[in-house]
Amino acid sequence: MIPDKQTIIEAHERIKSYISHTPVMTSQSVNEKTGCSVFFKCENFQKVGAFKARGAINAALSLTPPQRAKGIATHSSGNHAQAIARAAKILGTKSYIVMPRTAPEIKKRGVKGYGGEIFECEPTLKAREATLADVISKTGATEIHPFNNYEVIAGQATAAKELLEEVGQLDVIMAPVGGGGLLSGTALAAKYFSPNTKVIAGEPAGSDDAYRSMKSGQIEQAQSNTIADGLLTTLGDKTFPIIKENVTEIITVTDEEIIEALKFVWERMKIIIEPSCAVPLAALIKEKDRFKGKRIGIILSGGNVDLENVLDLMVKYK
Repeated sequence: MIPDKQTIIEAHERIKSYISHTPVMTSQSVNEKTGCSVFFKCENFQKVGAFKARGAINAALSLTPPQRAKGIATHSSGNHAQAIARAAKILGTKSYIVMPRTAPEIKKRGVKGYGGEIFECEPTLKAREATLADVISKTGATEIHPFNNYEVIAGQATAAKELLEEVGQLDVIMAPVGGGGLLSGTALAAKYFSPNTKVIAGEPAGSDDAYRSMKSGQIEQAQSNTIADGLLTTLGDKTFPIIKENVTEIITVTDEEIIEALKFVWERMKIIIEPSCAVPLAALIKEKDRFKGKRIGIILSGGNVDLENVLDLMVKYK
């Protein structure tokens, strides 16, 4: 069932000792640029460098002992992959991770560092799902989906819960959207813990399936034409209904706008974020006149950057 308020509270208690209570940061430069009071929930400082640690460990801890004994498996371009490998290591079991061959090397190294076994495939959803099905049939491992899993969603909701507990009332919380695990969790957290707070997503224009899904009322297929490699996934049948009901709007941004936001955070806040993480700030900057004077929370989703590739992109979009 869709996580209720008590489920999210229980998930938070369950995972507290396995995650970092990440800081909330502000920046006068960002406030001046946007005309808002912006509060960043810095999940780039989370375990494995991304919010994914929350949902992965919550789902893993929710498994039965027989399920744990056979290991856990998933497909992921990177951050969820690392989070599942870490969760398996904590539980003393095996992890089997299907990754597209094009996934950033920093994320592959992270999976291996936690003892995960990687199975590479072609960079398509069909290939990822087919490879994962084969791995599960051979190992008996339990799949923990990157986003289309209610225990994962409940875990991701704890980031916004912490943000609201720390800074109080917000007019808007913004998050990126790929498969929708973080966004649906954020929307539920706002609904239960701050009902007057609107939730708005940022999405790359080159992979705008969530934007199109909100318009059509049904799940549209993702494209793959963006530098935000963590946001290339289609919404799931568990995440989409939550998003459709509880998310006010999705704002799309170009790769040029994503790079502008990425550079601004690097240069002014002196912290490292990855391109997917910069998307909601890019959306805020793009539409800043609409949000003038508002209190805005932004979930900084992760900081696992392939520096060589990102620096090349910065030169390209200079």
